[in-house]
Amino acid sequence: MNRTKMPAAFVGHGNPMNALDTNRYTESWRLLGESVPRPRAILMISAHWYTNATAVTSMPQPRTIHDFYGFPQELFDVQYPAAGAPEIAEMVADVVKPTWVGQDVDSWGWTTVRGRC
Repeated sequence: MNRTKMPAAFVGHGNPMNALDTNRYTESWRLLGESVPRPRAILMISAHWYTNATAVTSMPQPRTIHDFYGFPQELFDVQYPAAGAPEIAEMVADVVKPTWVGQDVDSWGWTTVRGRC
């Protein structure tokens, strides 16, 4: 198994239209993606999930959630069919013990941003 340490990166989403545009911002992320090895998984931590508990998305095929309004239909048509990683979600929940972290197997997915830019 390859144990190459991957970089930690903060990804501020910026304008949701970046999902459709090619600009300095999107080119920078493309270059980052080309400069590091392909990860086994990506752990994303989001403040866009309002709940009374801490949980990790642990379904094999999370749905794309368009959590915004006021943008063109072309943006709502974007889907992100990335596979989930239930086994990695279980590892994440185990690492933070004794803090309890639940496994969300059906209620959430990959979320976009709320609001207008």
